[in-house]
Amino acid sequence: MKVRVRFAPSPTGFLHIGGARTALFNWLYARHTGGVFILRIEDTDVARNTQEAVDVILDGLRWLGLDWDEGPITSNATGPCKGDRGPYFQSQRKDLYQRRVEALLSRGLAYEADGAVKFKMTREPVTIEDVVVGKVVRHLTDREEQDPDFVIVRSDGEPVFHLVNVIDDLEMGVTHVIRGEDHLSNTAKHIALFRAFGVEPPAYAHIPLILNGDGSKMSKRDQGASLMSYRDDGYLPEAVLNYLCLLGWSTKDNQDVLTIPEVVDRFDLPQILRHNAKFDPKREKLDWLNYEHLRRADTDRFNELVVRTLEKAGIHTQAWDLDFVKGALATAKDKLKKLNDAPGYLGFYFQENVDIDPAEELKLRAPENKPRLQQLRDSFASVASFDAATLEQSLKGVATTLGIKAGPLVHPVRVAVTGKASGPSLYHLMEILGRERVLRRIDTALAKM
Repeated sequence: MKVRVRFAPSPTGFLHIGGARTALFNWLYARHTGGVFILRIEDTDVARNTQEAVDVILDGLRWLGLDWDEGPITSNATGPCKGDRGPYFQSQRKDLYQRRVEALLSRGLAYEADGAVKFKMTREPVTIEDVVVGKVVRHLTDREEQDPDFVIVRSDGEPVFHLVNVIDDLEMGVTHVIRGEDHLSNTAKHIALFRAFGVEPPAYAHIPLILNGDGSKMSKRDQGASLMSYRDDGYLPEAVLNYLCLLGWSTKDNQDVLTIPEVVDRFDLPQILRHNAKFDPKREKLDWLNYEHLRRADTDRFNELVVRTLEKAGIHTQAWDLDFVKGALATAKDKLKKLNDAPGYLGFYFQENVDIDPAEELKLRAPENKPRLQQLRDSFASVASFDAATLEQSLKGVATTLGIKAGPLVHPVRVAVTGKASGPSLYHLMEILGRERVLRRIDTALAKM
């Protein structure tokens, strides 16, 4: 049996981080088993659904690289979906739902009540053999005050979630339903509907919820709930995927930094943890993972992403020599935690004149710094080769002459040439800037001292 899974979000807002993880687990299971990943937009609630919300879902999945395998051919489809296929939309499948409802009515398995249609729920306990949660037994009752029958078509003629969810899973041949544990309360109804249609239900795997640090359920209002906020904050999609994998799933060797091919190879449903996952609002783990993925990124891709980030910040690299740009970016390769750190870390390279941080400028004006900086300037001007190793020897030579350690010289030079107290390796950044720029910036700083 070929595995067929689906992600079925409702387009009522942004793509929640929990929804993104559900999509990821479904995608991973499909890729691990050589199965099929289906994207289905549950948009039957016309009053709440918007095209903008649909676009947000599609953009989020495309940014993460979660390509889907099936869907109607569409002329304007973009992104990684195979064959330019769009997702399925429930709003385009209403005739199918109506036929299925009529079949239930004709067999006495559903009935009209107050203008709506209700499903005649079984009165027997329903056993759910859940791959993650284990065996769950739902005890039902036929007492009047706890009537288990439920509405499948509202009085306005619109089918409800329970009905369309089951019909689509049935029609699409879904073999495994992987979804959040908050849906477990619906599963008895869904199993009963499958059996009413004469088929056995798919396997269910209800994954643990993502909780806030205080143990409360993460809602759309909570910080960090929106998937696309991570893109906007400068995280790599592979780092976000890596982080989401570890929220409710664990490798046998407890390895944390994983590429997506590695996760695909290892992922399986029995490895999903039973307990709820806690989200770190400070993002310390995510920052570390992002640093590791940035550090390990292919150089060309790293450069492309950083240049794009600099461009968004108004720092244009096109006017600078390509080798200069590559050299500048290389000094940040093992340093950035997030792409959005790049403008503050590298911006000084792409300015003719740097703006010195006011607090650092005050320190720079200390009386001992001017003669020291002047002596350094003269030493740098006379070196035969303006490379990192020679510049380091030059600075240490001046320190020896002055009878001080190198540290008190490093700070004023760094501030003079970059405007900041921290940044890339001093000797390497000066080599990249070149003799003319370094001397000019030191001269500008000396004039202000």
